[in-house]
Amino acid sequence: MFRIGNVEIKGKVVLAPMAGITSLAYRDFMKPFGVSLSVTEMVSDCGLIYENAKTLDYIKTSESERPVAIQLFGNDAETIIKAMKICEEKNKNFDIFDINLGCPVPKVTKAGSGSALLKNPAKLKDMFIKICKATTKPVTAKIRLGWSNDSINFMENIKALEEAGVAAIGIHARTTAQLYSGKPQYELLKDLREKMSVPLMVSGDIYTLDDAINALEITKADAVMVARGGVGNPQLVRQIDQYFKNGERLPNSSLEENLKYLVEFTDMLIAEKGEYRAMSILRGIAPKFLDGFPNMKKYKNLLAQSLSTRASLDRILSEIR
Repeated sequence: MFRIGNVEIKGKVVLAPMAGITSLAYRDFMKPFGVSLSVTEMVSDCGLIYENAKTLDYIKTSESERPVAIQLFGNDAETIIKAMKICEEKNKNFDIFDINLGCPVPKVTKAGSGSALLKNPAKLKDMFIKICKATTKPVTAKIRLGWSNDSINFMENIKALEEAGVAAIGIHARTTAQLYSGKPQYELLKDLREKMSVPLMVSGDIYTLDDAINALEITKADAVMVARGGVGNPQLVRQIDQYFKNGERLPNSSLEENLKYLVEFTDMLIAEKGEYRAMSILRGIAPKFLDGFPNMKKYKNLLAQSLSTRASLDRILSEIR
């Protein structure tokens, strides 16, 4: 258990933001498995300011998923602060502002947002002094190791953010240049938490319980952020949560359990998005519920290509069973 400002975090698993995946339905679905803090999809500050309807959907949260952070991105303190005010006006059900300094996607970094902001720690500090003063809610930041292996500067950025008043920091153990490929470089983060004055959350290739144990042992972090490793495998969250609460190593899900989870998530997503939109999203997610089980290639292809209605999902699952 640890605190982010005045918010109590009661476990070791943070549900990391993933564009196009971590909508309200996904976060509500994952919460009972042992998520101790949820984070929304990355939300554009300008999208909120211009009242883009789709962007306003991103900041919807539920009481049941709390504690929850709204993650904003932008490249200017003033526009981020305006977006924060809109969040506070439109939504009373959230606890933390998280500012994205970790997104490596060129579309984002070319605009000076995401991990592009890590190039200048002094400028970052000035920006976050304004942001932290503008709200009574705790402000956290998600960063990367640096722009490339030639410019690893996470310690300078951590110090700048701490001095500016952030309440916790998440770090993805890759550089911007790595995007999401190659291996995360956890060895560079050895004992990092002991050098910090605020809580630390770490991310990068958390696909198994042992991945989480290893990341926390190396970094001494307060929590791990589960992203792609939990998509289609919600049991991973439960395994990590239970291990750090009582030392128990839970087994992996059975195929039947995963099919049950898929149906449960599908119904929640349809309730949120409507059937047509939900099925479009599911074509990218549903096959992952079959990962690791033998003789599933045919059905994974069917889920990826043929999902169009809730009934089509039932037909495919009846073939598997």
